[in-house]
Amino acid sequence: MAKKLMKGNEAMSAAAINAGCRFFFGYPITPQNEIPEYMSRELPKVGGSFIQAESEVSAINMVYGAAGCGARVMTSSSSPGMALKQEGLSYIAGAELPCVVINVTRGGPGLGGIQPSQADYFQATRGGGNGDYYMPVYAPATVQEAVDLIGKGFDVADQYRTPVMLLVDGMIGQVMEPVELNENPERKEFNKSWATTTTKGERAPNIINSLYLKPEELELHCEKLFRKFDAIKENEVMSETIGLEDAEIVLVAYGTTARIAKNVIKSLEKDGIKAGLIRPITVWPFPYEDVKNLNEKVKNILVVEMSMGQMIEDVRLGNEGRKPVYFYGRTGGMVPTPEDIIKKVKEIMGR
Repeated sequence: MAKKLMKGNEAMSAAAINAGCRFFFGYPITPQNEIPEYMSRELPKVGGSFIQAESEVSAINMVYGAAGCGARVMTSSSSPGMALKQEGLSYIAGAELPCVVINVTRGGPGLGGIQPSQADYFQATRGGGNGDYYMPVYAPATVQEAVDLIGKGFDVADQYRTPVMLLVDGMIGQVMEPVELNENPERKEFNKSWATTTTKGERAPNIINSLYLKPEELELHCEKLFRKFDAIKENEVMSETIGLEDAEIVLVAYGTTARIAKNVIKSLEKDGIKAGLIRPITVWPFPYEDVKNLNEKVKNILVVEMSMGQMIEDVRLGNEGRKPVYFYGRTGGMVPTPEDIIKKVKEIMGR
């Protein structure tokens, strides 16, 4: 299949349509605007529906409605817009509805700026909304990987009846790269007898809700949700590791930052420093075992992020005090340079 040069936002949109997404509800905010633009143009061509809602709050509740009908549905936003969607995401998680959400992150807090960032890590991996819940969160490092994870995201959402997020820093949303789009993927079939639209007049309609006024019932529901989350942690962890066998220092990075880290590893090798990389592809569930099982040759761990240090908490949890953990980050839309990371590595190692 021939590759096509596409901007990240448009490539993810095309992948969603190919994966069977037929409903999109959203609201414009930079740097994700190409997603609703693409969906507004292309969804009607395949019999789908696009609505630009009056707000992010409206958009996520429209997603709730379409997901409750059993449809494949998606929304997207960027950091402050995603903050507005958190109540709806909590409702969707509580009601056990499948959907895909893309966050093309920008600098913050507040309105911040429109440059790429990874400072929404806590918001994405710690639930974001109220109550006890999680959702799978993918962090692609290339446009092609983002495309591939869209299809997987819809399948995982349907399999576990859960919202799924793609946490995409603004650079991957805006960069143009050659991608291969699978226009006719083999789609898995999922039983959606829970949906509101499958009664066919043969039974009473399903009621989809996240309200449990009796505390005993709500506790049982939360316990059920966490059995599902345990299954996701058991089956859906994804990561890439490089050079861990003989590394003296291991970098942990995701998304665009991981791409920079790969170049750093090559440069350090020329300087006689053996460095490895752990790249979480799922930032929830996090690949704790990769961090936990580092061999004795590894003396130090360096977490690199486009933030003031959020993923470092998960690295420390996985590390369990076995190795010293250091951090290097840039924030506000600033991107770490290979030179800066190399300098930090040499500082840590006393070179």
